[in-house]
Amino acid sequence: MLGVMSVPEALRIAEDRGLDLLEIAPNAQPPTCKIMDYGKYKYEEKKKAAASRKNQVIVTIKEIQMRPRTDQHDFETKMKHARRFLLEGDKVKVNLRFMGREMAHQETGLAVVNKAIEYVKDLATVEAPPKTEGKNMFTMLAPDPAKIKEYLKANPNKKDEPLEPMKEEADDES
Repeated sequence: MLGVMSVPEALRIAEDRGLDLLEIAPNAQPPTCKIMDYGKYKYEEKKKAAASRKNQVIVTIKEIQMRPRTDQHDFETKMKHARRFLLEGDKVKVNLRFMGREMAHQETGLAVVNKAIEYVKDLATVEAPPKTEGKNMFTMLAPDPAKIKEYLKANPNKKDEPLEPMKEEADDES
């Protein structure tokens, strides 16, 4: 802090030290300046920007496609994939496509989408509720870090195989 001074005086002090005079806040009264090595400053800013880009988490959107008449086993397989995607930190878009007369029974499609949401509610939050656009109905699910942490704490060995089989099916082979 050298105090308030004229521009030529500040430039002379900066040149005596072999540094540059940088205007930090031009709109302040009086304008604020710093005496520093501008090349070093630019280099440090570039390093900070690279470090922040390196630490960014890139969220990808994985899509699960279904039909209103998707069979139970196929549905479970697709939901296993959805759970794996959520555990990996990816968003999941559940896309349900109607064909022909299925458009007349959108409530069955909505039931399938709601069933999918129910299947992953212990890992995800609904980012976008079920919405119909043309012949498609979709919802967007985002991983909930708190729920995933709780799930992994309760099931430490389930990281690789995140879904247990449904309890509805009973083996009748005796």
